Amino acid sequence: MAYVSQTDKKELSIGIKKVLKKYNMKGTIAVRHHSTLVVNIQSGPIDFNMRDDHDQVNVYWIHEHYEGVAKEFLTELLVEMKGTKYYNNDNAMVDYFDRSHYTDINVGRYNKPYVQTADTTKVYETYGATFFKDVA
Repeated sequence: MAYVSQTDKKELSIGIKKVLKKYNMKGTIAVRHHSTLVVNIQSGPIDFNMRDDHDQVNVYWIHEHYEGVAKEFLTELLVEMKGTKYYNNDNAMVDYFDRSHYTDINVGRYNKPYVQTADTTKVYETYGATFFKDVA
């Protein structure tokens, strides 16, 4: 049965915060219904190519729905959200779901949109000027 405690959140938040800092992103970490670890991305220099000002990331399709730095960031973030104790023994064929915890990533929220910032120092040093061709 999926369960994530505040202690688990505290342990996982160390790696999550490292990824957020690496990409110069701002976000919050929360636990929903004692089963889901949620990261809400509030702002940063990454363009997620969203139709609206917020998006719920489908963590099972990151590699197909995102490209470039956005895909790298979300992939690294998901790895840190799962942590070392993550397991997934789900079997949908027999309606059996057994995993350590669920993961949700939100880019912005319905009542507080994602803000793409011009603060580009860390990402610029890592990826160069080609990353920011759409930002300027």
